[in-house]
Amino acid sequence: MRHLLDITDLSVEEIEELTRMAEDIAEHPQKYAESCRGKKLITLFFEPSTRTRMSFEAAMWELGGSVISCTDMSTSSVIKGETLADTMRVVANYADIVAMRHPYEGAAYVASLKSPVPVINAGDGGHCHPTQTLADLLTVHRELGTFDGLTVGLCGDLKYGRTVHSLINAMLRYKDVKFVLIAPEELKLPEYELDALKRAGAAYEEVRDLESAIPSLDVLYMTRVQRERFDDAAVYERVKDCYVLTKEKLSAAKQKMIVMHPLPRVNEISSDVDDDPRAAYFRQTMNGKLMRMALILKLLKEKDGAQPAGGKAWFVGGRCTNRKCITRLEKLPPLYTEENGVKKCAYCEAHENVRDKNEGK
Repeated sequence: MRHLLDITDLSVEEIEELTRMAEDIAEHPQKYAESCRGKKLITLFFEPSTRTRMSFEAAMWELGGSVISCTDMSTSSVIKGETLADTMRVVANYADIVAMRHPYEGAAYVASLKSPVPVINAGDGGHCHPTQTLADLLTVHRELGTFDGLTVGLCGDLKYGRTVHSLINAMLRYKDVKFVLIAPEELKLPEYELDALKRAGAAYEEVRDLESAIPSLDVLYMTRVQRERFDDAAVYERVKDCYVLTKEKLSAAKQKMIVMHPLPRVNEISSDVDDDPRAAYFRQTMNGKLMRMALILKLLKEKDGAQPAGGKAWFVGGRCTNRKCITRLEKLPPLYTEENGVKKCAYCEAHENVRDKNEGK
């Protein structure tokens, strides 16, 4: 079964295919209006969402399909102790494709193991958000015309920001992209993502000051500091308003730079930026719907086709100490992969969290 769990499940060629299809959908919507007639999408959301869920649902309706929306999991059998695998076995009987959001990292992978229909990861904890990345890529393409040779500034919550992690993994596959990582010490990019940058030989720098970084950027990707990702409220209060983009600060930017944001925003972009032509974040939401339409069509077409690109071999063993890993919520076999001599959890992919199963007992 073909699923989309991580942006790297799609090859560069497949991303280009989806981009072309999304552009065609934008120009010729009636051509696709009955493409999913008789097909059903389930939006299975274990944590709150507005934009992502509505984007998926609008995408399926505009393709002529129908939607079953499950957004209040407090009324589901999950509170009775039903496992995620069992939930997927059941709901897959009612639909042709499932878009799932979950607060625990690696949940989408667990769901895909037992699902007889395509699973789209609509966000799993602070891990991945591949369809937001598809929206981001289409926005960059439509606004700047290329992915190559760009300087991309990522600002705010780089530790828990799953959209940041997915975007980095996608942009690493293009030529001469430089990353400027703008974050306080508490929210700096995780080591496993820094390792990915190093392995790819990508140019990057870590900075603390937004104003000094702005003049060199082609893309400024702002993020919200997410209260729901913090175990310590005091840490959240200390960093929640560490970066605020204003019209005055934007005046130092290139005329063709674009400002992006996965939304929702809180205080990190002032409303006086909204009318600037470089503010692309509301156009970004439309691009998300277009790319989700293209993705739904692709996965339904390839439902019985090839495995996702970049499949990896997992091994039994290890113990993940990430408190947000799905293995902390459900009893699952300990699995890991090994890359360059370093073990990485099969579920949440945080390799610094994999230890010998007897360690620390």
